[in-house]
Amino acid sequence: MPDQTATKSRKPQILKGFRDYYPRQMILRQRIISIFREIFEAHGFEPIDTPALEYLEVLTGKAGENEKLMYHFEDQGERRVGLRYDLTVPLSRFVAMHENEIVLPFKRYHIAPVWRAEKPQRGRFREFWQCDADIAGSPTMLADAEVVSIMAEALTAVSLPNFTIHISHRRLLSGLAEAAGVPSEDAATIYRSIDKLSKIGENGVFKELTDQGIAQDVASRVIELVTTTGEPLELIQRLRDQLAKVDGAIQALDELSELFGYLPSFGVSPTAYMLDLSLARGLDYYTGPIYEATVDEPKVGSVAGAGRYDGLVGSFLGRPVPATGISLGLERIVEVVQEFDLLLTPSTVAQAAVLVFPETVAAAAKLATELRASGLKVDLSLQPRRSLGDQLKTASRKGIPFAVIAGTNELEAKEAAVKDLETGVQTTVHLDQLADHLHELVNKAR
Repeated sequence: MPDQTATKSRKPQILKGFRDYYPRQMILRQRIISIFREIFEAHGFEPIDTPALEYLEVLTGKAGENEKLMYHFEDQGERRVGLRYDLTVPLSRFVAMHENEIVLPFKRYHIAPVWRAEKPQRGRFREFWQCDADIAGSPTMLADAEVVSIMAEALTAVSLPNFTIHISHRRLLSGLAEAAGVPSEDAATIYRSIDKLSKIGENGVFKELTDQGIAQDVASRVIELVTTTGEPLELIQRLRDQLAKVDGAIQALDELSELFGYLPSFGVSPTAYMLDLSLARGLDYYTGPIYEATVDEPKVGSVAGAGRYDGLVGSFLGRPVPATGISLGLERIVEVVQEFDLLLTPSTVAQAAVLVFPETVAAAAKLATELRASGLKVDLSLQPRRSLGDQLKTASRKGIPFAVIAGTNELEAKEAAVKDLETGVQTTVHLDQLADHLHELVNKAR
């Protein structure tokens, strides 16, 4: 009779919009994260971490449409909680809670997963990672220029092709809408529709605006204004006359002029950014300059973005605290890097495999330990009873570039054979020179 106590097997499956990562995928992700971390720290940004779960009241009332995508529930303690949907709201709560323990301006970076219950599609998942760099406590456009320069440095460092950082100002779009004759109560409609310009085109936006009750001539004027292009500082100057009577518009243009004036000093190439009057970041908490980076190919949408949010920290403190920052979308950046093979990615972290025979187990383990002490990443074979050919095949399948073979005869002669598993070339090396020899091979293979 079958064993009735045996555990019933369960189908292995994963939630839609979530993923497992193979070692090679994780190696690439960790390499990109390491590059971003080095850039953040080069600018003096410090790491923090915050809980994945927050009180629901912390996360609500701040992010507009994104809040509808939040995972939230009542926990076993009957507390209403939610999974963070970005890293900016938790940062604002962090600054408000710990204002006496941090020094303003506070430069922080945070690299961690967030969750949104949206429809999965290419480059968009329900669990994804953000790599954020933010400055809290500085009202100057110098802070905005620094985070924009970090965005440019990061995308350049991972060899992203043809990226463009689109820059605008939250109050500028509303000013253009007002100048075109849009009633103030319809401003939200303008934001939502203009945000779709790259997806549905001018005709699609015109139809959407008029369907929402915007007069045809006003809709046409809005589209004409937001699609105006030109060199940033020249375009800003042209807009001054058109928006002179619009409340807040001149201040927005002044801030943009200051921001664009700083960027060359940060080493940002003029070809890397543009003033995009149609830019309308979706989050409600933006109050000033906004930024979004895109690549032309493949068309995965935005790969980075963010902006200034001077009221968000203040929503916890009851007084304004200026803040600005950027968020690099790891998933889409990884996708572009993979598609264009922009970064050399090994299939394994191991640089050498030390093979083992029944009579040399202890000696091989000691040899592997010594090689690791020299700075090499070494995989010790765990198949002492398998043939030499089988162990070489296993190491090759893992993608390990070199194998160290030290049988009884080699060890007695204080030697080891080093085999290049790609070319098949094998050399004999004295044990005293083994580490240096492997380091030389690994460096040449990079």
